Amino acid sequence: MKKALPLLLLMVMILVTACSKNTTTPGNAGSNDGADKPDKGGFKVVLLIPGTLGDKSFFDAANAGLNQVKEKLGASTKVIEMGADQTKWEPTFDDVAAQDWDVIISGGSQITELLNATAEKHPDKTFINYDTDIAEVASNVYAVSYATNEVSFLAGAAAALASTSDLPNANPDKKIGFLGGMDIPGINAFLVGYIEGAKYVVPDIKVAISYAGDFANPGKGKEMSLLQYKSGVDVIFNVAGGTGLGVFDAAKEQKKYAIGVDSDQSAMMQGTDDEKASLIFTSAIKKIDSVILNAVKQAKEGTLAKGKLEVAGLQQDGVGLAENGVYGSVLPESIRTRIEDLKKKLALGEIKVSNAMGMDTSKIEEIRQSVKP
Repeated sequence: MKKALPLLLLMVMILVTACSKNTTTPGNAGSNDGADKPDKGGFKVVLLIPGTLGDKSFFDAANAGLNQVKEKLGASTKVIEMGADQTKWEPTFDDVAAQDWDVIISGGSQITELLNATAEKHPDKTFINYDTDIAEVASNVYAVSYATNEVSFLAGAAAALASTSDLPNANPDKKIGFLGGMDIPGINAFLVGYIEGAKYVVPDIKVAISYAGDFANPGKGKEMSLLQYKSGVDVIFNVAGGTGLGVFDAAKEQKKYAIGVDSDQSAMMQGTDDEKASLIFTSAIKKIDSVILNAVKQAKEGTLAKGKLEVAGLQQDGVGLAENGVYGSVLPESIRTRIEDLKKKLALGEIKVSNAMGMDTSKIEEIRQSVKP
């Protein structure tokens, strides 16, 4: 019996260790609650990122919205970074849709067709597409588009006014810049608004335009931005996701200005690179975090309107310029007052901004040529 006792204790220890290892399953990279599957009970919300976090823009804004859902609504949440390999998106969607999530969130026109197809296969689930320009919407999907042309109009006006001012980093050339991730309608919606806003306040302004062909290459973004700055541009509007982080690297190197996109990118830089933050005097914000929080709240209450594409503009408080401490300290009161006046006119419909969505490519090219340096 004495010989058997140590062996029995050893077996018990092995059993306890094995059981303890199986009680928690490690989550995927990017999970914010550490669980592969939703907990039983409670309201469960998952966010699928068609890329990776860390862009300090589009994806990070969505993640901020999910964090608010967790904090303010008490939901069980998780974010899954699907990466840039699109072949992995469909199996991830299928796997998540088969689980016990109450709301499945993703965003971007690139993901829209897959999201709608998945939603149609799971009519009992609620899906939220927090940013798309595609009008087709499945009956159990809440989809939002943003009036990026309106907020970009303001960004263009701010850029042109700053460029032609006596700001310390401005030069005498009436030339501003634009870096887009790709030459696609969603990006050109920003571009057309930007050009029209700039021309509204400085009719003979010139705009240097570059497309990186990539949303995740900061090195290429910096290279293209340096070329623009060295050509006489003193403000560049970043509409290139992670690639656009290179705009800020170039701005810091050349001591020039930049405008962020989707999130308040100056605020995101503060504390880690205050010099960069001080050169991003505003950002054209899509209020993605607020849209996600409000949509999930309505889904939880059973009042969410699904099956159609909603447009959030200045009047609906869906977009806006970042007006933080940098905005107030860099731009003089005269420029800020002019921007405020334009904002009111846009919200009242007194100024109409063209939209590149659905616009003929020849018309877009005509607009580009009208400001070619």
